[in-house]
Amino acid sequence: MLGDTSFDDTARGDRHGGRALILVENLSVPFDRRVWQECTTLRDAGWTVDVICPRGSRRDTEPEAVIDGVRIHRYPLRAATGGPAGYLREYGSALWHTARLARKVGPVHVVHACNPPDLLFLPALWLKRRGARFVFDQHDLVPELYLSRFGRGKDLLYRGVCALERMTYRAADIVLATNESYRDVAVRRGGRRPSDVFVVRSAPQTDRFQPVPPEPELKRGKPHLLCYLGVMGPQDGVDYALRALAKLRDELGRTDWHAVFVGSGDAFDAMVELSRRLGLDGQVQFTGRVPDADLVRYLSTADVCLSPDPRNPLNDVSTMNKVLEYMAMGRPIVSFDLKEARVSAGDAAVYAPANDESEFAKSIALLLDDPELRARMGKTGQERIGGELSWRNSQASLLAAYTAACRDRVPVPAGARGRAGKRPRR
Repeated sequence: MLGDTSFDDTARGDRHGGRALILVENLSVPFDRRVWQECTTLRDAGWTVDVICPRGSRRDTEPEAVIDGVRIHRYPLRAATGGPAGYLREYGSALWHTARLARKVGPVHVVHACNPPDLLFLPALWLKRRGARFVFDQHDLVPELYLSRFGRGKDLLYRGVCALERMTYRAADIVLATNESYRDVAVRRGGRRPSDVFVVRSAPQTDRFQPVPPEPELKRGKPHLLCYLGVMGPQDGVDYALRALAKLRDELGRTDWHAVFVGSGDAFDAMVELSRRLGLDGQVQFTGRVPDADLVRYLSTADVCLSPDPRNPLNDVSTMNKVLEYMAMGRPIVSFDLKEARVSAGDAAVYAPANDESEFAKSIALLLDDPELRARMGKTGQERIGGELSWRNSQASLLAAYTAACRDRVPVPAGARGRAGKRPRR
């Protein structure tokens, strides 16, 4: 399907690092912040980087682009609808396009596949047979994602996604885990050697998240602004947040707030309808995805930020990007009590008992009434993002992972150049 190009002399990086091909199906690039930070880190270390990903609907729409020295190849993809059959159609289309574009890119030293889904090991194996090393970047635990999203239990499809995860682990030379919980899964369930699993945490770009002066008009005449930022899928807990806000109003008698929900996803329309049914449409605003400048305005004005992900097999062990972004902006957080939420936020959040909407509402009220506590928590979050959770530490781990992946690779000769996808002259 991908053709017969030999790796031997063609996969030349423009500098000493080599050539890397990053495969993504879940989001477009550079919209996928983690992937884009990995791209630019590798570029700065001397790698020539290509990316294959889907096109975005409103941004990242060009079929091909070179941005800051990274070449991005994008394919059309319609998001899944209609349950598992819809996902089979989506993933089948994504695999076909990925294979087509990988042939266009040509031989590489490293193929770096980011899940979900756990299917990208198929084109990665083709490239691996031609000399590439395979780095598996595990963004999600897909078996846990399946259990949390569909509520079908451990049925035949669940066993299928477990099998695909096993095959991906087996095929990979190196695994990147987003936190220690994921690393433990790779070692315990995936059978990987600890030395082959590297923790590369997601961390916000601090130059992107720089506070600006608050804009009181965003509060719509209320004393306080509450903010949610992130994806709105079935497992992301926006419904929990909305029911907690209804309880904040009805059980605690608090109407001194306006809430803004920034982001989009599969559940967006359903969440707008739930807000209407709860009688919150006058106090809750849904913006959809917004430019970075508007996002920073909302977060700079917010008094409290919401992380309502309920406890389920996936969320308890996953690092939430929104929590890190709230911290980078110096915002206090209300979260359910999840294992990795505590690892990330520490004292920058207050934690309601898992999935308890009434306690979540009480935690919001607690912070609204204590501006000094909010300020301390915000400062704590910024210090953590600038220290142990900084992208600098993740960069070092990413480059160490690539060094491990290529430890027995023949170095690219200094000054050697080649054009991917073309055969060398004989």
